[in-house]
Amino acid sequence: MLDEIKKTAAFIAERIQGFRPEVGIILGTGLGDFAEQIDVQHALDYKDIPGFPVSTVEGHKGRLIFGLLEGRRVVAMQGRFHYYEGYAMSQVTFPVRVMKLLGIEYLFVSNASGGINTSFRVGDLMVITDHINLMPNPLIGPNMAELGPRFPDMHNCYDKALIARATEIAEREGIKLQYGVYVGGTGPTFETQAEYRYFKAIGGDAAGMSTVPEVIVARHMGIPVFGVSVITNCGLSDEVGDHEDVQRQGRKAGEKMARLFREMIRNL
Repeated sequence: MLDEIKKTAAFIAERIQGFRPEVGIILGTGLGDFAEQIDVQHALDYKDIPGFPVSTVEGHKGRLIFGLLEGRRVVAMQGRFHYYEGYAMSQVTFPVRVMKLLGIEYLFVSNASGGINTSFRVGDLMVITDHINLMPNPLIGPNMAELGPRFPDMHNCYDKALIARATEIAEREGIKLQYGVYVGGTGPTFETQAEYRYFKAIGGDAAGMSTVPEVIVARHMGIPVFGVSVITNCGLSDEVGDHEDVQRQGRKAGEKMARLFREMIRNL
């Protein structure tokens, strides 16, 4: 696997002509429009990148974008991969490994999620302070010691300094933030009411089907992570889960998330 990661990174590096990204950004369901704010220098379709899976989910465009954002060199995944699509965890997390070899020093992740905390409302931004993993751990199997330790610590999984900076920016910009624990499940079914009650009982504030594998792998490689969940539905209500509505709510809240991400990246 390490050889495949290196080959893919070398393939991309040749095509981006010496562009070395500082920040990696993963855009979740309904949040892909944020990529339009990047001054694009290079764009590669996933299908043209050796070793890359292809996103099969509506709302995930499937492009790797390299460019400038607030004066910083960034690489953005316009669409991610999910375990429920049938990909192995090594495939789901493959792009994060590649981005590390391309040079990223920070990872920003976003997702659409169902609110568990009863104080949350649709359209809220939740800064992820921790997570609970209910998916297979992506580090199961032989360890790639060149990239990280066998038993990586996850205490500061979501970087406290970045969270503090987000709080300062949000106060200055008038952006309301929630804070909480993200529960990562396999999907693709939206959670049952009983599952939401279980997630609440074990300490969850929002639930979704992504993010956790990428974050675990990023921390394995020592990359500081900042994560935001857009609350697109309230799981403990009687609302019926609908992917189209998740996309709509994601797009509506995306403007606030974009402002937060831009200011944070500018102030890194």
